[in-house]
Amino acid sequence: MKRLTGFHAMILMALAVTMLIPTNVVAQESPTYTKDIAPIFREKCEVCHRPGYIAPMSLQTYQEVRPWARSIKNRVEARQMPPWHIDQNVGIQDFDNDRSLSREQIALVGQWVDNGSPRGNPADLPEPAVFADDDVWNFAELFGGAPDLIIHSTPYTTPAVAQDRWWKPEVPTGLTEDRWIKAIEIRPSTVDGRRVTHHALAILQQEEEDGALGAASDVGPGLLMEWAVGKQGEIMRENSGKLIKADSSIIFDIHYHAVGEEITDTVELGLYLYPKDAPPKHRQVLSAFSSIEGGSFGKFLSIPPNQVTATEYHHVLKQNGRVENYQPHMHLRGQGMQMTAILPDGSTRVLSRVSDFNFNWHNNYVYSDLSAPLLPKGTVLQFKSWYDNTTAKRSNPDPNQWVGYGDRTVDEMGHAWVNITYFDDEDFEATVAEREQLLAANDDDGGQ
Repeated sequence: MKRLTGFHAMILMALAVTMLIPTNVVAQESPTYTKDIAPIFREKCEVCHRPGYIAPMSLQTYQEVRPWARSIKNRVEARQMPPWHIDQNVGIQDFDNDRSLSREQIALVGQWVDNGSPRGNPADLPEPAVFADDDVWNFAELFGGAPDLIIHSTPYTTPAVAQDRWWKPEVPTGLTEDRWIKAIEIRPSTVDGRRVTHHALAILQQEEEDGALGAASDVGPGLLMEWAVGKQGEIMRENSGKLIKADSSIIFDIHYHAVGEEITDTVELGLYLYPKDAPPKHRQVLSAFSSIEGGSFGKFLSIPPNQVTATEYHHVLKQNGRVENYQPHMHLRGQGMQMTAILPDGSTRVLSRVSDFNFNWHNNYVYSDLSAPLLPKGTVLQFKSWYDNTTAKRSNPDPNQWVGYGDRTVDEMGHAWVNITYFDDEDFEATVAEREQLLAANDDDGGQ
């Protein structure tokens, strides 16, 4: 019998070990577009990446996706797409509207691209995504139809070539009695209108009693909602809402920008209302919390050329409150913003941070029912922002320019749109106790 050499013995041992390993471990199935990637795109991407919509290309078929495969991998691994820029290393991570990809989904996309982006079996394709017509309101299915009250701005024509424009018409609400709002949408009335509308504010004009709101606000109590690309609308939590009074009016503050063709459009404010006989108990107020010394109207902002500059500002909560969302707002040099709660006992809690702000996507990060911060009166909300006026900031049009505060896109600002629902002491204590019970029950269930 021929003696085995050391090399042959190693080969036989490897074969023996291989036979003991389950087949599914040795020959792990490579991800395919039809089975693994298309479901991700259906859920996270196609809402924008479809024909005639706001993304630069459609990603609804393999033929459309394949030429962009390498670029898609790079963008999702950098967490630039889908647009969700919350810093995942600090602060609250539980949001109702999270559109980000999981680590597993990102890894799957990368593996698919690295393996040559195989198509797979057409029979594995998920059902096509169904999107509502553009004239259907985002919350129509949830609330059974169009908003109860729709208020239109007066039409505005954006020239084909022009500097940025601001249109601020005032329109009566037509209400003859006080009502409570349970959901809000703002939208340009047409798809073309969305191309020229950078953002739009709905500012409520009505008489308020002194101390009725009880919170520090740079802009005032009249704000209803701010809309920008990437935002669907706002839904009030159970038993909370926004008060709109009789004989009130809406000032629209709309930022238009030219896109190479003349476009005429209006902005629509849609309000879903509580029944007259079932108003909510708690009032919610939208504030623009500045991150700049002096507040939004102080304009104490100086960003020298070729430097990174940081600012901060503080706001005291005069009532107990629940923070419903976090929506930072800056311009082309804006790099990041952080919201921190300094509690009355001196302890601090970083609530949320955006470290890679993108001016093209003004994401609104809506906290879940169990994560929305409950803050006692006397809490200081600290907002810090930083600006990159160097060549490292890709959106920077000219790092050699000094930049100050201003409304133009080439100027800068810094604030966060934050909705807070306010509670008296008794209701706040009850809400905190209920939250603790729910969290404890959730822990007992293994977090399921």
